Amino acid sequence: MLKNTELLQTLTSIPGASGDEGKVKDFIVRYVETHKNEWNTIPTLFHGSEFQDALILVFGQPKTAIFAHTDTIGFTVGYQNNLIKIGGPRLIDGIQLVGEDSQGKIETELMIIENENGEVQTKCVFDRIIDRGTNLTFKPEFNLSEDFIQSPYLDNRLGVYVALQVAETIENGAIVFSTYEEHGGGSVGFLGRFLFDKYNLRQALISDITWVTDGVKHGNGVAVSMRDQGIPRKSYLDKIINLARDAKIKFQLEVESAGGSDGTMLQNSDLPFDWCFIGAPEDNVHTPNEKVHIDDINEMIKLYRHLMTFL
Repeated sequence: MLKNTELLQTLTSIPGASGDEGKVKDFIVRYVETHKNEWNTIPTLFHGSEFQDALILVFGQPKTAIFAHTDTIGFTVGYQNNLIKIGGPRLIDGIQLVGEDSQGKIETELMIIENENGEVQTKCVFDRIIDRGTNLTFKPEFNLSEDFIQSPYLDNRLGVYVALQVAETIENGAIVFSTYEEHGGGSVGFLGRFLFDKYNLRQALISDITWVTDGVKHGNGVAVSMRDQGIPRKSYLDKIINLARDAKIKFQLEVESAGGSDGTMLQNSDLPFDWCFIGAPEDNVHTPNEKVHIDDINEMIKLYRHLMTFL
């Protein structure tokens, strides 16, 4: 059973493709302001024009920060209703898309057209030309069963959801709701710099969603990534693994050669941050039918709560 599925369902329904995360940030701010007095520690909120559409919560005297990106994949409408990818959505004919332009709300579907020369175009089906530059995202559809949640944008609204669940119990720490992760990064550098300069904070946990693979399966616990495109410092990784084992939290170790996250962006900065990606595995990645096991989500919450206390 998963606590507060209504929050997760709401998060997955808010449009927020890379570069357009303002509505997600505004929702999180309202949620925090509504619930912060019920939490163990009332956080200080940092946001505004100098943070673009990002948000930082600081609790007590922070030593470790959770990074959770708020943006999603999607599409930009180009010329004559052609679609240009934001991030890496899978192109599946007939996918339902929604958005809004100067003439009103849009509900459409993706159409893949291949001409006689084998050239492929991706367009949307609509009864008029949509304003160029309009963002379209997957139509919300949230499905909950006994064992699984299936929905668009569990990557990474589920990471945001986990961070907000952990916020209830944090005594000392920070939560960073970052932007642009799906389309090359862009905010983690200045957000990390803020925490480093103001609090001398140098430890990060990346609350994001990974993939079901040959080595990482549904129901085997939260994945602790030993490496992907980036490589965390081994002494920091070992500390996290030992804490997880000591607490008897169910987890599985991930080792990949590719893929990146806010952790990669931190490693590519000039900041001396240790970081580790920790997330539940999902199937049907970057489609409207992303699927995550509920047990893995609960283990993810347990591990983050434990690490924010003892790391």
